[in-house]
Amino acid sequence: MPTRANSISAPSDTVLLTGFDPFGGASVNPSWQAVQALHGERLLDHSVVAAQLPTVFGESLRCLTALLDAHRPALVICVGQAGGRGALSLERVAINVDDAPIADNAGGQPIDTPVSLGAPAAYFTGLPIKAMLAELRAAGIAAEVSQTAGTFVCNHVFYGLMRTLATRRSLRHTRGGFVHVPWLPEQGTPHMALDDIVRGLRLAVQCALRVRQDEALAAGATH
Repeated sequence: MPTRANSISAPSDTVLLTGFDPFGGASVNPSWQAVQALHGERLLDHSVVAAQLPTVFGESLRCLTALLDAHRPALVICVGQAGGRGALSLERVAINVDDAPIADNAGGQPIDTPVSLGAPAAYFTGLPIKAMLAELRAAGIAAEVSQTAGTFVCNHVFYGLMRTLATRRSLRHTRGGFVHVPWLPEQGTPHMALDDIVRGLRLAVQCALRVRQDEALAAGATH
């Protein structure tokens, strides 16, 4: 039987991928469709588990925390929809603010409210986003490093994820981060085909599992 110390320090061989339910009057959310397509795959000796989060402040983090406790994954990537973007956006930083331009799916619309009271202003991703960027582009998938995950439920979940990984001893070896995906063709322009989103996420997961030290590539922004 493993000791308590070993059970805390050793993550499972699970990759947890989360997407969101539709919001803002939409009937689909490509983030959920894409991660659902990867559910059950075996990638680099890790099993992919996909789960849907509600597009609701607070409840989304409660659901995510329960998933982290249940699976103790080696890697977790939360995925969200970013209408208006035409590439897979590898998010660099989560900020400690909820400032909702629209109501969430429960009617909540926090304004200038911290995700976590008294917590740090920001957390950086735990993913090798530059290496992921290079691999995605080499495979012909439109990709970018994003400097903002917004201030809606996506950033709320991203910040909550990174704070949980930074503060929970039982998850100290779990790495995580956030990726935004474009609309599907039927949702508007710019867009990306679901097959390409799925292929890109698969490559991103494989890169994140394989690469521990990120590459030094220019992928910043001038504005």
